[in-house]
Amino acid sequence: MKIAFIPISILGGLLAGFLGQKAFDAIWGKVDEHEPPQPDHREVSLAKLALALVIEGAIFRLVKGLFDHAARRGFARMTGEWPGDEEPERA
Repeated sequence: MKIAFIPISILGGLLAGFLGQKAFDAIWGKVDEHEPPQPDHREVSLAKLALALVIEGAIFRLVKGLFDHAARRGFARMTGEWPGDEEPERA
């Protein structure tokens, strides 16, 4: 069943990336009036670049994780099988 979930996961990842980018753009608009700095920009403050990267990474991880979990729940309801591990392993 895990193989059957792969296309759903790929499409979900793309959709989550799109939604995450839109969310980041909206949030960055509240932080600064300029576009977010990128690593290839020459004249950029390292503090501003680090802030932009941290915000972008956190938003992407959050949106992707929530979407992935919801997709797995829907898949499990439809098929009766969970496409992943039941719980985290002990450290």
